[in-house]
Amino acid sequence: MKKSLLVLLILISAAKVFAQKFTLKSVLSYPFPTQLVAAPVGAKIAWAANEQGKRNIYVAQAPGYKAIKITDYIEDDGQELTSLSISADGKWIVFVRGGDHGGRDGGPVNANSSPIAPKVQVFSVPFEGGKVVTLGEGDHPVISPSSDQVIFAKSGQVMISAVDGTSAAKSLFHAKGINGAYKWSPDGKKIAFISNRSDHSFLGVYTDQQTPVKWLLPSFSKDNTPVWSPDGKNLAFVRTPGVGVETDSILTKKHQPWAIWTVNVITGAGKMIWKAPETLRGSFPSIDGGANLLWAEGKIVFTTYEDGWPHLYAINPDGSKRLLLTPGNFAVENIKLSTDKKTLVFAANKGKDTDDMDRRHIYKVSVDHANMQPLTFGKGIEAYPVIAADNQTFFCLSATAERPLLPALITKGKSLELIGESLLPSDFPLKNVVVPKHVSFKAADGNTVYGQLFSSKTTVKNQPAIVYVHGGPQRQMLLGWNPMDYYSIDYALNQYLVNLGFTVLSVNYRLGTGYGYDFHKPLNAGEQGASEYQDVKAAGEWLAAQPNVNKQKIGIYGGSYGGYLTALALGKDSKLFAAGVDIHGVNNRFTTLEQEGRKPAPDAALAAKIAEVSSPVSYINTWNSPTLVIHADDDRNVAFNQSVDLVKRFEDKKFDFEFLAIPDDTHHWMKFSNGLKVSEATADFLKRKLMDKK
Repeated sequence: MKKSLLVLLILISAAKVFAQKFTLKSVLSYPFPTQLVAAPVGAKIAWAANEQGKRNIYVAQAPGYKAIKITDYIEDDGQELTSLSISADGKWIVFVRGGDHGGRDGGPVNANSSPIAPKVQVFSVPFEGGKVVTLGEGDHPVISPSSDQVIFAKSGQVMISAVDGTSAAKSLFHAKGINGAYKWSPDGKKIAFISNRSDHSFLGVYTDQQTPVKWLLPSFSKDNTPVWSPDGKNLAFVRTPGVGVETDSILTKKHQPWAIWTVNVITGAGKMIWKAPETLRGSFPSIDGGANLLWAEGKIVFTTYEDGWPHLYAINPDGSKRLLLTPGNFAVENIKLSTDKKTLVFAANKGKDTDDMDRRHIYKVSVDHANMQPLTFGKGIEAYPVIAADNQTFFCLSATAERPLLPALITKGKSLELIGESLLPSDFPLKNVVVPKHVSFKAADGNTVYGQLFSSKTTVKNQPAIVYVHGGPQRQMLLGWNPMDYYSIDYALNQYLVNLGFTVLSVNYRLGTGYGYDFHKPLNAGEQGASEYQDVKAAGEWLAAQPNVNKQKIGIYGGSYGGYLTALALGKDSKLFAAGVDIHGVNNRFTTLEQEGRKPAPDAALAAKIAEVSSPVSYINTWNSPTLVIHADDDRNVAFNQSVDLVKRFEDKKFDFEFLAIPDDTHHWMKFSNGLKVSEATADFLKRKLMDKK
C-alpha cells in the first residue's frame, strides 16, 4: 500500500516537472533572418525574414536602426528570398524570389501545390520602400557599379535589365555552356564570367555588342571564381583540373589540385601565382565558400585547409610574401571584405571559453597583417558579419541558447544592439527553453566525439532520451540557435522534446566541421565504411550510461545525412535504439559499377562491396525498432526513391512502420506548415514509442 502510494507520488511529481510549458508551433514561430547585406554607402542594412513561411525584406539604417518591412508577401507559399544586394548608391535592393538554393537544382518550387507554376524571378524595390518591380525570370543578380543596371542568369545565359524595370530584360551576349560567376569591372565597363562546359570551363570578358568575348588563358582545366583587381586591369581566378575518366583507386584518398592565377585583361598575359601543396590537406577546400578568393588592397586573399584548419591567407599579386592571417586551432567562415578593401571580417569558433569551439564569434583582421581582433565574445552565437560603408561599423546575425537569430549592430564596446527584436512573437518561450551543455566522449576506435546535451532544469530519474544526428555531413551543431534555418528548426524541436520530458544529445560526429581537417576528412567514412557511425553509436551508449536515463528508452532521429546514420542505427543496433525517425535519409549507398562509372578502377568491386555494407538497407533483417519514415517528393538533395525503396523492403518484410510523405515540397521544408508538420510528427512518434504507456 505504502509502495503504491510512493510510486503514485513519484508519477505526480514527474508529471508536474514535465507539464508542457510551450507548444511546438510557438517555439518554431521566430522570424528567421537570412541574406544580411550592408549598403556600399551610408549605414544601411537589409535582410530577408521568414515569419512562419511569410518571407519579406526588412531594412534598417542609422541612427535608430528600426526594422522596416518593404515587401508584403502574405502567404506561406514556399517561395524563398535570396541574392539580396544593395546598389552602390544605396537606393535599390535587388533580390530573387523562388527556387531552392540549398538544393542541387535551384529551379522553381511549387511546395504550395499551386495550379499556376511558380517561377524563379529577379525583383527590385527602392530601399525606402515602394513598388516591387519584376526584372525578369532568372537568378543570381548583380547590380552594376553605376547602380542603374542588373545582370542575372537565365537558362545558362546572361541577361541585363534596368534596375528600375523601365526596360525589358534582354540577353546581354551569347556564349556556349552554362555561364555564371559574373562580375562587373570596377568601372562598370566590362563583365568577367565563367563559361562552364562540363569537363572544362573558360574565363571570359564581355565588353560590348561590337567586341567579341575575350577568352583569357583558355586551357583544358576548369577555371572559376574570377575577381577583379581594384584598378580593373587584372583578374585573379582559381584553376582546377578538367574532368576526365577516373581510373585510380576509389578507396584511396587523393589530393585535389588547385592553383590561383592572375591575368591582364588587356594583354591576356597571365601566370600561376600560387599552387596548393600536393597533400590531402592542401586539396581544394570542400567547405562553404570554397577558396573564398578576394582581391583586396594590394593583396589577394584566399582560404586553404593546408595547416589542418580553414584559414585566411594573403599574398602579393605577383605571388610573393604569402602570409597566414588567422593562425590557430579554429575554423574561419562567413568572410566579407570591407568597401575600402583593407579589412576582413568573419566568424570563427574561437574565444576565451573552451566551449567556444561549439559557438561562433565575429573577428576582423587587416588584409596585410596578422592582427586578428575579436569584435564579439561571450556565450552567444554570432555569424554572417557585414561591414558598413564607413569600414568601421559592423553588423551580424546574433543568437543565444535561448533567443533565436536576429540582426545586430556590434558596438565599439563589443556588445550587441539587436535590430528587429519586436518581430519575435510575444508567445515565444524565451524563459522556458534550456541551455545545452557541451559534452565529449570516446567512440569504440578512440575517436573523440562532441555534442550538446539538452536536459530539463530539474533532473528526474529514468527519463527517455534521444540522439539527434545532424545532416550535411559537413555541419556543426552549436551551443545555441543555429545560423542555418534547417538546423534552427531542429534546435527548436530538441528544445520541445526536452519540454516533453526527454533528455536530448545532439551529436557532432566525424565528417563534421569545426574540429579540424582530420575530424572533417576521416578514413573509411560514408560509403567507404561508415566509420562515422561509431560516433553515433557511442552517443547512444553514452546516454545509456547516464544515471537519469532509461537505457531501454533511447530513440534517435535525423535528416538527410542524419537520416542515413539514423537508419544505420536502427538497422544495426535496434537493441540500443528503441525507436527512430528517418527523415529523407540516404538508405542505399551501393549501385552497379556501370552506374558509378568506376569500372576501370582496380578496386571497383571491393568499393562496391564496402558501399553495400555501409548501406542501411543491408540490415533490414536486423531492423526491429519502430520507425517513422519522412520524405518530401520534390527533394533535390536526396532522391525520394531512397525512401520508396526502403518502404518497399519494409513491406516485403512485413515490418510495421509509419510514414509521412509530403507532396511537392523539397529537402528544406520551403513551407513553414510542412516544417511544423514534420517536427510534430517526429515528436509525436518518439513520445508514443518511448514515453507513453502501452
